[in-house]
Amino acid sequence: MDSIVISGSGLFTPPNGISNEELVASYNAYVDQYNAEHAGEIAMGHLGALAYSSSEFIEKASGIKHRYVMVKDGILDPEIMMPLIPERSPESLSLQAEMGLAAARMALESASLAAHEIDLVIVACAYTQRAYPAIAIEIQRELGCAGFAYDMQVACSSATFALAAARGAILGGSASRVLVICPEICSAQINYRDRDSHFIFGDVATALVVESAAQCRAPQAFEILGHKCKTEFSGNIRSNFGFLNRCDPASAHAADKLFHQQGRKVFKELLPMIYQHLDGQLDELDLTADAFKRLWLHQANINMNQFVVKKLLGEEVSPLTAPVVLDQYANTASAGSVIAFHKYRADMQAGDLGLLCSFGAGYSIGSLVLRCC
Repeated sequence: MDSIVISGSGLFTPPNGISNEELVASYNAYVDQYNAEHAGEIAMGHLGALAYSSSEFIEKASGIKHRYVMVKDGILDPEIMMPLIPERSPESLSLQAEMGLAAARMALESASLAAHEIDLVIVACAYTQRAYPAIAIEIQRELGCAGFAYDMQVACSSATFALAAARGAILGGSASRVLVICPEICSAQINYRDRDSHFIFGDVATALVVESAAQCRAPQAFEILGHKCKTEFSGNIRSNFGFLNRCDPASAHAADKLFHQQGRKVFKELLPMIYQHLDGQLDELDLTADAFKRLWLHQANINMNQFVVKKLLGEEVSPLTAPVVLDQYANTASAGSVIAFHKYRADMQAGDLGLLCSFGAGYSIGSLVLRCC
């Protein structure tokens, strides 16, 4: 069986940044406005007063200090609190395709490939801006890729599940080279009026090239030694946005149509699943955790990552072993672990092992064991 490798990676960082301090100032201005408008109901106990957010609270709860967004206009206005993204004409390139193309071109250059050598494009992300035609097919056309393309969504595990699908497509003979793209516009799904989640997400796009080792031309590549995917239904991380919303006008714009979660339940339920998942994968490959030089973990919450790292490797672990990018990028859904891979792979030497792992809504867990070659 021919070995399959990740031969290139790309990262597009949006042009606009928002600090915790900016976000908190906007949110607290909204709190003042809300509490003033509902002062009578709050005084009678019919409504609870909203509490302030703070940079200290955000950093302690998540490790996030900053995030990037495609469109900043509107987000920090207490009267609006959403990105004001103008609709484009059907003839124009979509915003999500624009992001994905930038990352894809970088990944192709990294892999020393031309676009026409790709015969499968997978766009894998938590949200797509339309149901059809697929964003992947739009990118396929713009790049000039051969073959076929499709979109897939597995929330925060979309990238790892897509890599597993790419590997399977090559081994099964339906594709020769695959481009996996994660264009995440998470800013459009944030409830900026919710203290517990207004700070969580940012926008970004990543891309990876997957191909057989025999045809790889890249100076550095990573053989996929094994992949493992797991799902288990839970509504504890949820967005109810969809095309059926318009069929019930009374609730079409309710808060549940945006991202919401029960964070403590997620922490309690998902962590044991992650441990069990990774223990099983290591057993299957006859590996121990200390064999890994690098852990490229999902970038959702610093506290969850620290728990995973300590479970695998113990207390004394170098920051470079499990690099953190969420402090600057925030949670970027499926793209987070790929950002970490892209930024922290150059120092890997032939034979070094790494773990690319995601976990999140679904619940879903995806992991790949990689060997630098």
